[in-house]
Amino acid sequence: MHLIGYFEGIESERGIEWRCADSMSLREFLGLELTERVPDHSTLSRMRMRLPLDVHQQAFVLILGIVERKGLLRGRVSGVDSTFLRADASMKAIVHRDTEESGMESPTEEDARRFDRSRVGKRSSNKEWESATDSDARIAKLKDGRTRLAYKSEHAVDLETGAVVGVSVHPADRPDPATMEETLAEAEENLQRVRSIDAAKDGDDDNGLPGGLPTQGAPEGARAVVADKGYNKAVLLRRLKEKGYSSFIPERRQQGKRRWTGKGGRKTAVAFYESRARVKRNKGKGLQRKRGELLERTFAHICETGAARRTRLRGRENVSKRYLLQASAANLGLVMRSLFGRGTPRGLAESLQVCTRAISRIMATPQAPMVALLRALFRSFERIRAPLRAADLTRAFAKA
Repeated sequence: MHLIGYFEGIESERGIEWRCADSMSLREFLGLELTERVPDHSTLSRMRMRLPLDVHQQAFVLILGIVERKGLLRGRVSGVDSTFLRADASMKAIVHRDTEESGMESPTEEDARRFDRSRVGKRSSNKEWESATDSDARIAKLKDGRTRLAYKSEHAVDLETGAVVGVSVHPADRPDPATMEETLAEAEENLQRVRSIDAAKDGDDDNGLPGGLPTQGAPEGARAVVADKGYNKAVLLRRLKEKGYSSFIPERRQQGKRRWTGKGGRKTAVAFYESRARVKRNKGKGLQRKRGELLERTFAHICETGAARRTRLRGRENVSKRYLLQASAANLGLVMRSLFGRGTPRGLAESLQVCTRAISRIMATPQAPMVALLRALFRSFERIRAPLRAADLTRAFAKA
């Protein structure tokens, strides 16, 4: 049902329940009769609370294995970027960390606005303020200057195919260079798990560990990293080089002469200038274009059309669980797009209807040879369309 939330663009679990109860095609997809009751939204909440984060991570790896078997996973060039997720908490509910008070005794909404306008040195710092309803949410400044309580989601994407290799949710006040290595490590672990599971299925059971854990003989993960200039930090570039990554990260504009004292000395300087040279080459420019196309597309699919921009859950662990399922559904959409030309069941159904209407209109013209040809094509089209109903979509995935 959570996958339906992604494909239908529904952000809340109550909305998912209502949509499944209202749609006969979704009932058929879920295997429910017309008289059966759709699972309650509280069932989704209880399952999420009872299942640990590692189980959701294994589900993500399972779907990533499907992507691997369809030939849509390379794992050699990885793009990393992040975005903010609006938390289910209001700035009006923040309290001071020391006193746990809002500054007024039982204020009304109008009193709170008047007090905020007259507050001297009006600043909202995460060191001084926290949310009374979601302690894991952090105050973040958006691109348009507004402040919101938010989380930060970070994607690691295969820039050769567009598959999401790893996702992670961090506090919104952590800078990009501080979280990049964690996301890359998670993506590399996912790649190793997928390849070790595939090796075990091929009969190499002696080379794998239980649970699909990585083995010493498993292939290495992504060896090239592409990101925007927000990730350009000299110390980070040196650590990436030490781990065997080739970084393609443009530098920020900076006046004056760069100094490397206290930043690792010569090794840091060499890593920085090597990254600068790689970015200026044709390969670096091409990878940056790929980053803008494939990496940003995952945010558009998951956060915008997938309705994950505003989370309705509280707590970083709960948000991470739901976001892993969203990323899993995005990878399923990639497989659908490679097989059927559409990334969602609704898009596939709409394309079939458009093609049917177009062929019907052409067949209405009084041109006998063309009509005979189109009638033959129409009959073939109907035979192809039959097994692609909502109930048979999962079986089509298994057979493809």
